[in-house]
Amino acid sequence: MGRERMVHDPGESGARTADDPGEPPGHHDHENHEGNEANEGSGGREGPEGHGWVEALELLLSEQGIRIGRYVASHAVPVRRPHRRSPAPSRDLRVPEPTARQVLDALPNPAMLILPVLDASGAVEDFLYVAQNAAVLDYSDRHIPPGTLPPWTGPVPLFERFPDLAGTPVPRLLATAYRTGRPQGPEPAEWSLPGPGKGQSVRLSSNVHAAPCGDLLLLTWQGRNRTQLARAARHLARVCWAEWNFGDGSVEASGLRGMLDLPASRPLPDLPALARMMTPESRELLYRAVHDLLLREREVVDCELFLAPPADRVVRFIAEPVRPRAGPVWAVRAVCRDVTADVRSRALAGWAVQEARAQRERADAVAVVAERLRAAVLPSFPAELALHGVEAAAVYRPDSHTARVGGDWYKTRVLPTGDVLIALGDARGHGLAAVTLMAKLRYALAGLGYTGALVEQLTGWLNEVASDDGAESTATAVVAHFLPRAGLLRWTCAGHPLPVLVRDRRARLLDPPPGGPGLPLGVLPGHVYVSAETPLRSGDVVLLYSDGLIERRGSDLDRDIARLLRAVADSARDGIPPGREALDAYVRALVHDLTGPPIDDDATLLAFRRLGGETRGVDGIPGATGAAGGT
Repeated sequence: MGRERMVHDPGESGARTADDPGEPPGHHDHENHEGNEANEGSGGREGPEGHGWVEALELLLSEQGIRIGRYVASHAVPVRRPHRRSPAPSRDLRVPEPTARQVLDALPNPAMLILPVLDASGAVEDFLYVAQNAAVLDYSDRHIPPGTLPPWTGPVPLFERFPDLAGTPVPRLLATAYRTGRPQGPEPAEWSLPGPGKGQSVRLSSNVHAAPCGDLLLLTWQGRNRTQLARAARHLARVCWAEWNFGDGSVEASGLRGMLDLPASRPLPDLPALARMMTPESRELLYRAVHDLLLREREVVDCELFLAPPADRVVRFIAEPVRPRAGPVWAVRAVCRDVTADVRSRALAGWAVQEARAQRERADAVAVVAERLRAAVLPSFPAELALHGVEAAAVYRPDSHTARVGGDWYKTRVLPTGDVLIALGDARGHGLAAVTLMAKLRYALAGLGYTGALVEQLTGWLNEVASDDGAESTATAVVAHFLPRAGLLRWTCAGHPLPVLVRDRRARLLDPPPGGPGLPLGVLPGHVYVSAETPLRSGDVVLLYSDGLIERRGSDLDRDIARLLRAVADSARDGIPPGREALDAYVRALVHDLTGPPIDDDATLLAFRRLGGETRGVDGIPGATGAAGGT
């Protein structure tokens, strides 16, 4: 039969082509009967709840039933009537009677004849195993290893030969069949036999059936059938199957009722009823799938259908047409799999990917802003430092795991007094908030430094700036003045790692201010800071650094400081050549040795070296002189 081109019967009005399933039938009715109130609300692609697609599906299946009827009528085979009647059977015809053994062996399943053993009152007290058919021997050969059972030589008590069988439904089935005279079962039974080897056992699993057989009982069994195994497999895989017959409207299925949460009192749904259980969008998908199978000669359709509450599931619908040779599609056979968990997992994964992408975009945006702000607040060193007896170099390495920027900052500046302001700090946290606090502190120090105040007062003012910024706005810092004429470094420490002095190719921590380092900035308003004084020789190098340079996960501060001092001394073993480029190369190599490729926090190292030779004060009068040389 060729491809069907029309959905409607050719004699009906309003026919439409089957190759265009895009509109439910109400759309065409509305166009052909404009103004008919009966059709109001049915126009357009879909009704309020998707019923237009259900009606289209009903019409499609109705017309398929007509096609099937026409096919059956055109292919009917005429009944042949005999020319003469067959002779009546002779009254002397003798039908041979088979023996009991022949009947028993003709049974396809293993069967035993069981004789009930009665007590004096007539009650069953035991069961005697008196005979078996050939199928029992075949079953034993296939399932019971040789040597497991002694040879059977004649009648024997059933539960003496098979002790574990007493713990199964078999005794009850035999007793009930004898008492009532009606067949019992089948019921599943599992039992075991001691194996021929040490520690071995043979497990047997069957469906058993007991039935009266004269004065005896017939006990039959068969292996757990494939239907039960298939049912268990479908349950584990959340799969069911169904076949919808369009000739008689019947539905055959296995597992469909459970997937749809249908009670036993409700009939299995035909395809329109199944469509009504779906969301409006899925009704259209089901209609198009069935349409393609019936009229577009599709061999397989595959789609995901969403069931509306109470089922509230997602079902993968894989269907194929069932047709006679050269005939119309007679039925649709489908395998349905519950993919609710898979769909929800995909949705969650998609949401997670989108959220991760959005977070990455936000982090990138924050990083761009923060990096630009950092570039603005971490300038190059002024050339006039050398005129005041100092040269400096710095390296900043961002955290490799966050927004790529943190709160590290540093500042060098020649003050009107001729002193040199040198500072390095670390604002708490990462990202834009840390950079914002860092910028506030750095710019505040740059302005306050022009007041001529001592480093103790400058540090106190920075503490007030951080305290006013909020409870989470804390920072650490080292703030120093280098006095070129005296060769003296006056400095304070606000909760920051102590500076390192590199002298004569050896490294040590500077002695802390009296009373130890002060509190971090922003912790306690009004806190008083004390300064330390360190004389510097020509060629001395002082290293200021942030904690990200030395701290390692799982380590402690003492080990981190010891590792720092070893690295500083090793790098200075051959001396630090004169010149700012050499100092810069030394700093970069040291940072690389201490941090490696990935780091967990941003790290900053600021190095400044006291130069030898003539320096100039604020009034241009020559200052102290000394010999230049490497460390």
